[in-house]
Amino acid sequence: MAQFMDVHHGMKGITADQLQQAHQADLAIEEDEGVHFQRAWADPESGTVYCLSEAPSAEAVQRIHERSGHKADEVHAVPLSV
Repeated sequence: MAQFMDVHHGMKGITADQLQQAHQADLAIEEDEGVHFQRAWADPESGTVYCLSEAPSAEAVQRIHERSGHKADEVHAVPLSV
């Protein structure tokens, strides 16, 4: 499966609890699309959230985020890592 990094903007002031809740909402339904969300990071000051996942496609990642109530602004394939 491919890896993806998605980015959410406009989440200024997000707390650790809110990030955890959003991540849990994704995990609860990720199997429906064959996605696995691995980690999430946030910068409360800028309002940017990043999520790393393995998925069959960027569209599958976006469908899970849409269903859990926080559509990604960007979804990027990550074909190389070290």
